[in-house]
Amino acid sequence: MTAGPIAPESAGTPAAAQTERQKLRKHFGRFDILFFLLCTIVGVDTIGTVAASGAEAFTWLIVLAAVFFVPSALLTAELGAAFPDEGGPYIWTSRAFGRLAGAVNNFLYWITNPVWLGGTLSVSAVTAYTTFFNGGKDLSTPAFYAFTLVFVWVGVLAAILSFDIGKWIPTIGAWSRFLLLGLFTVTVVIYGAQHGLHGFGLGDFAPSYAGFVALVPVLMFNYVGFELPNTAGDEMTDAQKDVPFAIFRSAGLAIALYALPILGILLVLPVKAITGLGGFIDAIRQVFTVYGGHVAADGTATLSGAGSLLGDLAAVMFILTVLSSGVTWVMGSDRALAVSGYDGAASRFLGVISSRFGTPVRVNILSGLVSTLVLILAHELTHGSAAKLFGAVLGLAVSTTLVSYLGIFPALAVLRRKVPDVHRPYRAPFPLAISVVLTALVLFATVQLVAPGAGDHWFGSAYAPDGWTHGERVRYLLTEVVPLAAFMLFGVLFWALGKPTRDAANSR
Repeated sequence: MTAGPIAPESAGTPAAAQTERQKLRKHFGRFDILFFLLCTIVGVDTIGTVAASGAEAFTWLIVLAAVFFVPSALLTAELGAAFPDEGGPYIWTSRAFGRLAGAVNNFLYWITNPVWLGGTLSVSAVTAYTTFFNGGKDLSTPAFYAFTLVFVWVGVLAAILSFDIGKWIPTIGAWSRFLLLGLFTVTVVIYGAQHGLHGFGLGDFAPSYAGFVALVPVLMFNYVGFELPNTAGDEMTDAQKDVPFAIFRSAGLAIALYALPILGILLVLPVKAITGLGGFIDAIRQVFTVYGGHVAADGTATLSGAGSLLGDLAAVMFILTVLSSGVTWVMGSDRALAVSGYDGAASRFLGVISSRFGTPVRVNILSGLVSTLVLILAHELTHGSAAKLFGAVLGLAVSTTLVSYLGIFPALAVLRRKVPDVHRPYRAPFPLAISVVLTALVLFATVQLVAPGAGDHWFGSAYAPDGWTHGERVRYLLTEVVPLAAFMLFGVLFWALGKPTRDAANSR
């Protein structure tokens, strides 16, 4: 018995879905999925944020790999192979809990990515450019907007192009990760041999509750995304075989690609000198002095000769890496939103696949417009401070992303019960336990993100984010909760706009 669409509630498959799915093209092979997943999961923009927590960050990285990352790979391997329809996580959530839940969840899943592209990723790319090509000097406001808007709309264009062309961005991005992180790791070894490294005692790696609260949201943000290729499920050549293959191979590579550079940063830079925005970039500049350059007494690194050349190459690879992260997530989440449009959980206007490109061009353009708006608003509200812009947008992106998994992770256990006869080429062990543990971890991380230290000392000195005081805890809570509530209401609005499509399906 082969897997097929599962009718949610009492509705049939809308005619719109049949019309739009006929425009999709099968270009997504096994290694395309693998490279796509590496770009999805391995992001260099948050490496500095994790490393800034010190040696303890490495401990929690490994612990969460075991209790969160691997179980989520098992969960997605089953759902992705058993229910390979276009739309991936939207399909699983709506078939498990109904279209309203699917609509709200899918809006959260989608909105994260244009926010992330226009904020965190574009600022990371600017920082790499100014560090290596502009002498560390900030760009003027016109130059900043010129650089970031080109960055955003190149990403949107890659998402619009047919998948047989657009998929080369993730492929290039995957190889950029291998080269950048591999070169950095080798250079750390050379640097350590020449200059010595920061030593750590076993006590520095000891996990603490405060460290867990600080790290668990961003680590989970790094560790989600196995489901993203399934948003293009109908474009895969053999989803039932290729999804588990790609997931399990990318999982091992992703853990190594995160662990090695984070450990390298901790060995090279003093913890107090590591920043969320520039930590990885600063570490690259410092260790590359082994090829040419020097580190001044105040810790300022200056590259010359081969060091300067390799530093420039690393900056280009860094920019390609963050661009490919944005492109893959926009490609996937835009497809999921388009599917909800033709499935009756969003406006039918958004649920249109381009006959020319085989991609959801209307949603792609909407994502570009949202990214542009976020970029401009965040830049103006932070008065051009790259560090503040990075931190503000990253917090919003992490919280919105994690909440969307409160619908995705329980779907494994629910669909096992609701549709036990669907053919599952791969079956995850202990489905109920996996769903419960992953959902509980995400719920805990979400609570701690909006109310750090809740259950111990809410917004105490050990938990309050940098720059915030205990007296500002309610204000901070509102800055996190209000956008989340607004996004959920938008999801309900999108579901309401899908009523004509649902009604047409019910009347057939």
